[in-house]
Amino acid sequence: MKRLLLAALAATTLSTAMAEYPEKPVTIVVPFAAGGPTDKVARDLAEALRKPLGGTIIIENVGGAGGTLGATKVAKAAPDGYTLLLAHAGISTAPALYRNLQYKTLEDFEYLGMINEVPMTLIGKPTLPAATYPELVKWLEANKGKVNLANAGLGSASHLCGLMFQSQTKMEMQTVPYKGTGPAMTDLIGGQVDLMCDQTTNTSSQIESGKVKAYAVTTTKRLKTPALAKLPTLDEMGLKGFNVTIWHAMYAPKGTPKAALDKINAALKTALKDADFIKREEALGAIVVGDARVNPAEHKKFVESEINKWGPVIKAAGQYAD
Repeated sequence: MKRLLLAALAATTLSTAMAEYPEKPVTIVVPFAAGGPTDKVARDLAEALRKPLGGTIIIENVGGAGGTLGATKVAKAAPDGYTLLLAHAGISTAPALYRNLQYKTLEDFEYLGMINEVPMTLIGKPTLPAATYPELVKWLEANKGKVNLANAGLGSASHLCGLMFQSQTKMEMQTVPYKGTGPAMTDLIGGQVDLMCDQTTNTSSQIESGKVKAYAVTTTKRLKTPALAKLPTLDEMGLKGFNVTIWHAMYAPKGTPKAALDKINAALKTALKDADFIKREEALGAIVVGDARVNPAEHKKFVESEINKWGPVIKAAGQYAD
């Protein structure tokens, strides 16, 4: 009887605490350096979340190891609703990329919902002779074994998109990894490398200014932004089903009380309808998610499908990190 009373008291105390959640600042861990695309999404979202969540939100950048250090910190944090993770699509590729991953993507987190999707573009150096995608294919076939494909490092958006492009075209290229998008883009503009596939957040201004050549977008539908509206999709160019976007989503440590998860998810749904947030995301070339993936269960199903999509591609490429 005493144990039952203690258990009931503990449950009541927890329920009361969750009803008043949050009683202190909530930390959103961003597993990348400040100033990058994911950090920008997190800070914009924090502004939109503050009112519906009803508390102070702190952004903590924990970069390193392709985003896995920050994800590990959240997976091992106290499951009290005060430490959350905002990560991009890399959380679904990490299981295949990292042999010694310190967490299990589908088991060690509570899924809160998706935030946005960022399309990608296939771009080339300004002196590339091909002006259109069909011309690019002919050029690639004529230069087999000589083409350089830049990326921003192992596990980066450009790395993953490049792997998928090589996989679907059956064309192997010389992969050139850089320490970030900045130096990779600099060398592409300078003609030191031939191609790169990267997020619209990084490529739109370069395309618009004519500093690089643009060949296609990686979504199944054409984009509406002025600088990219004329670009065909890789799907319509013959790579059927090609659909690579860099999406962002939120997570909590496994075991976080349902009451806290429900409140965070409700606040997230409200934030995703915030006009200022939508405007900021559109300025980045991102599309705010408005479908069923804003719900935890559907979000988790989507991540599982992404793990199944990327695993074979990464395995075939044989590019791993310890």
